Amino acid sequence: MTAELVRGQNHPLSQSRLEIRISAGTPVAAAVALSDENGRIHGTEWVAHPGAPVQPGLEVSRQAAADHRLAVDLDAVTEAVHRVSVLLALPAANGGAGPARFGAVAAPFVAVTGLDGTEVASYTITGLDLESAVVALELYRRQGAWKVRAVGQGYAGGLAELFADQGLSEAAQLAAGIDEAVARGLARSVQAPPPRTSEGDRSRQAAAPAVGPDQGAAPQGAPGPVPPAYGGQPAGGQGQGGPQPAYGGATGPHASAGGGPVDYSHPRRQTSAPPPPPPAAPPAQPGQPTRPVAGDATGWSMEERLYNQVWGMFEDLARTAAAYRSAVDFAESRMDKELEQALSDPRSRIGGQGDAAREAARARYTQLVDQARASLDRDVAQLVAESEVVEPALPPAFARWDNPCWHAYRVPMEIPMALRLGDLRLPEAESIRIPMLLRLPLERGLWIDSGRTDSLDGSFTDSHDMRRLAMDTAVAHAARLLAVYPAGEFTVHVVDPAGSGAQALAPLTQTGVLAGPPAQGAAGVTEVLARLTQRVDLVQMALRGGAPDALPPGFDTSQQLLIVNDFPHGFDDRAVNQLRYLVDEGPSVGVHLMMVADREESAGYGPLLDPLWRALLRLTPVPDDHLADPWVGHAWTYEPPAVPHGSEVLRTVLTQVAEARRTWNR
Repeated sequence: MTAELVRGQNHPLSQSRLEIRISAGTPVAAAVALSDENGRIHGTEWVAHPGAPVQPGLEVSRQAAADHRLAVDLDAVTEAVHRVSVLLALPAANGGAGPARFGAVAAPFVAVTGLDGTEVASYTITGLDLESAVVALELYRRQGAWKVRAVGQGYAGGLAELFADQGLSEAAQLAAGIDEAVARGLARSVQAPPPRTSEGDRSRQAAAPAVGPDQGAAPQGAPGPVPPAYGGQPAGGQGQGGPQPAYGGATGPHASAGGGPVDYSHPRRQTSAPPPPPPAAPPAQPGQPTRPVAGDATGWSMEERLYNQVWGMFEDLARTAAAYRSAVDFAESRMDKELEQALSDPRSRIGGQGDAAREAARARYTQLVDQARASLDRDVAQLVAESEVVEPALPPAFARWDNPCWHAYRVPMEIPMALRLGDLRLPEAESIRIPMLLRLPLERGLWIDSGRTDSLDGSFTDSHDMRRLAMDTAVAHAARLLAVYPAGEFTVHVVDPAGSGAQALAPLTQTGVLAGPPAQGAAGVTEVLARLTQRVDLVQMALRGGAPDALPPGFDTSQQLLIVNDFPHGFDDRAVNQLRYLVDEGPSVGVHLMMVADREESAGYGPLLDPLWRALLRLTPVPDDHLADPWVGHAWTYEPPAVPHGSEVLRTVLTQVAEARRTWNR
């Protein structure tokens, strides 16, 4: 029976190999610290954290995520260790995105389980406010046995204060190293969707988890974690460009001062009509799963339903893959333990008993893995069937370039919810691609990596080809942005100091959709950057002064995108600082950056550019497994959007955009 702990309560542990499961509802960094009987950490090597995720007996996640699974082997820690503490920290406390204190998010939930998924103890960390780091719980020795204690000790000063309190002399340096590792991880994460409201829950059932240890969950009646959101902005709220709710905020009912629930719905919602029901699925044959339907997630429009459905598919695949991996890990651990026991027993060496024990252990391993694989294959088949009906129904902003909807393209009258930047897949499910959707307007810029790399298929791409492919990818992204915005509401500038991107830029330059010819040379770089930084300054001053309409006559109020090619050629220190300014301050006032660059080539600037790279979402012109999801931190393979070979769809769409812009300017 699971022990539901409160602060200060303890519970005995009967196993030495454990899994710590964390659900926070918002991305948090997780670490595990070892300490002596006095609670002192003797050195940085006594801490497993995202920058050093593996230590003897410990393994933690390599990045911040809403869900974590930490491995602890108490038999592998040294005799000098008397406490094993599980630590949580909010990335935003050190300049990241999201909440900066635990009092602003749902109470984190921590569970200690065996490798078979059996839950031993759980603890919901309540009562936090200004703290940005917390000791969630600790495993400690007592009279030769191990116990778990719910701690919930928070620190407003973050990890530095936490480590200092535990006697670590290098507390500040270790905390800074963890912050850097977390920042690198967040920079490669897929943007989490906004939180769903009660009207935004999906109506279809999620894919069933794989059979195995991942079936363990928060106990019934226990205050579990706030589930990740799919997104979806209800009608009657803010417009597409308006403020979005914070990711990870609690959405459950809260008691008001009078004892009743607080109504968090928008005041206009109460008089608006409810959203129409999602399409009904046709009746399934007896014994067969329900046939999927495009748009079966709840939403106030078909676009919102499809957006929610795609994010639901993404989460379903992430979690079912996590269940499969966890089941395989458990099977391997159990087989290793059984083999170790068989080899350590002298009686098993007589009469072939050892061989029989090894064969039995391997047979049980194969049975568990096959069972987990069957569950995974069932879930993936369900998602493949859903993808086959969802993909053809997607609007242009969500669709691939080979989707027939582009042949009926017309310049839209409204900004869509999101934009497709490519596809995502996992190695366990090669048969399905999940659209990678990014909410509009963009919250951060894009970096198209032109660095030389080895493709996942084993082929080698040289530096010249990578630069060409990177520019082609950048043009495809820019063309899609131009295509999904109404006429006159999106403007693209290009900086190409050496003119090396002229061929790739031809679809943009020849159709006339650019604000002007690509800027070349150092003088062109200076002129464009000065104009855009001045624009950011003007809009910020107008907003701070409470007079957003007091802008110069003829001021272009459209969203601005700057494509920078061949960086750092043609950039001096002043231009680099202006780029960083645009990255930091531009998105909030409608100025966005798309860098096409090789990070190694700009290494001469040193750490000056590190914040710039971390602030941009890195995409690649070839498939690469560098992106991570915000739930379990899987490394997803990103596939860039590809225009079909020989297709004129890009030029046809851009020609319509240019014509609509000329009509709009008359």
